[in-house]
Amino acid sequence: MDVSKLSRRHVLLGGAAGAAALTVGAPAAWSLPGAGAARRAGVFSLGVASGDPLPDGFVLWTRLAADPLADDGMGGMPGKTLPVQWEVAEDENFTRVVRRGEAQAAPELGHSVHVELEGLRPGRDYFYRFRAQGELSPAGRTRTAPMPGAMGELHMAFASCAQYEHGYFTAYRHLGDERPDLVLHLGDYQYEYQAGDYEIPGGNVRDHVGPETETLANYRQRHAQYKTDADLQHAHAAAPWVVVWDDHEVDNNWADEVYEHPEEPQPNFLERRKAAFQAYYENMPLRRAQVPQGIDLRLFRRVEWGSLATFHMLDTRQYRDDQVGDDEFPTQDPARLDPKRSLTGAEQERWLLQGLRSSRARWDVLGQQVMFAEIDYLNGEEKAYNPDAWDGYVGSRKRVIEGWKQAGTRNPVVLTGDVHTHWANEIHDGENVVATELTATSITSGGDGSADLTDEEKAYLAENPHVKLYNNQRGYISTKITEDNLEATYKVLPHVSKPNAEAQTLATFTIQDGTPGLNRA
Repeated sequence: MDVSKLSRRHVLLGGAAGAAALTVGAPAAWSLPGAGAARRAGVFSLGVASGDPLPDGFVLWTRLAADPLADDGMGGMPGKTLPVQWEVAEDENFTRVVRRGEAQAAPELGHSVHVELEGLRPGRDYFYRFRAQGELSPAGRTRTAPMPGAMGELHMAFASCAQYEHGYFTAYRHLGDERPDLVLHLGDYQYEYQAGDYEIPGGNVRDHVGPETETLANYRQRHAQYKTDADLQHAHAAAPWVVVWDDHEVDNNWADEVYEHPEEPQPNFLERRKAAFQAYYENMPLRRAQVPQGIDLRLFRRVEWGSLATFHMLDTRQYRDDQVGDDEFPTQDPARLDPKRSLTGAEQERWLLQGLRSSRARWDVLGQQVMFAEIDYLNGEEKAYNPDAWDGYVGSRKRVIEGWKQAGTRNPVVLTGDVHTHWANEIHDGENVVATELTATSITSGGDGSADLTDEEKAYLAENPHVKLYNNQRGYISTKITEDNLEATYKVLPHVSKPNAEAQTLATFTIQDGTPGLNRA
């Protein structure tokens, strides 16, 4: 592999009429009018969503937009606050409504609505919808977390990296069809480029609207374009989501307050970051605790699923030191070994380690963005690593591994996105396997991909024997978690350049309680 100057963007492996509204008496809530079709009419053109479940509630979200692609980012809505009614029911026909209320959609928040429900029953499905301007929204299904101490079973799916231009969001539709209990999105929910700036071989299959996102209006418009996709709306309406970002929600490879190209600083980068954070909050089912404060937004947080699992959701972008070696991929820069370098920042690291010490969950799961396991990308005797992953922050990784050991973490599992390829990795501390990493490929980023490995890929996989699976197709990972094991099923699509591809099972792995490592089913 050539260790010449390359942008990681170009060398990522694999990177070379809307959801139908549910009306009373209409049980077929999950049918779609057509893959990728978008709701262009009505104020609920962006669909609905829910997220961050607790045992007694969750967040409900929608955003009013009669003209979602308006250049000013305001979705064709008037510059005044509008009332939005909401209701929650125990059945999808809304014959047993348990809560109703009214929220205010203010222009200062892009006419978005975030309703935080509490006082509901634990561990059960609920259905919700909104009404505004005389219109009824699509309906969504959501779920409360189990009561504290409960074990049971959890169906959780996770995904990342959905570049609108690179393909159709069919994988989201299949994910939604599974009707999981919980969905984790691990970053790169949207991409910042103007049309054609991130081109794949063979050409992009659809275009972004607007310029590269730099202003609040730009980011609002871009989020709206993604949200008009019916397959994405379908996945949001199927289950509660827990979201964290990576880089493209702001700008490729940004690091804390550092622009992608430190040698060419962007004078308005902090204003750009502030705008991106504001739009992210407006367009995600997040709680008041995540309201941005200027250029800051505290996204790291925990979601507990009874005593079965605790999800420690990390932000590996906002607090990191800049990438070593001028962010060249792969890197041999010894600065990556500096123990003072941090991927998470000191505060988040303390929060994580304290959470591991206090956790009583059967499974402690890190939901985060970049590859955790050590991966040598240079064939031959020499070694080289991805500076944008934990390999560029070896001290951070060592402290987390030591944290697992000191806390006696029973079943540490790392969930990862970012690299546009499926991986199944065993995480080592010396000779010992101490944890497991499940890495989901992209929804579309990188285009169709291929099930066939190149000779170069085969060679470096041979040099990384702790990698138990690698695949360069698009898809997501679906898991079933019980007190005895975690089962991970890798889903792939044969293509994303055309809609309606069928999802296929690539492989299934199990992790046994108390025994880190991967067992192929």
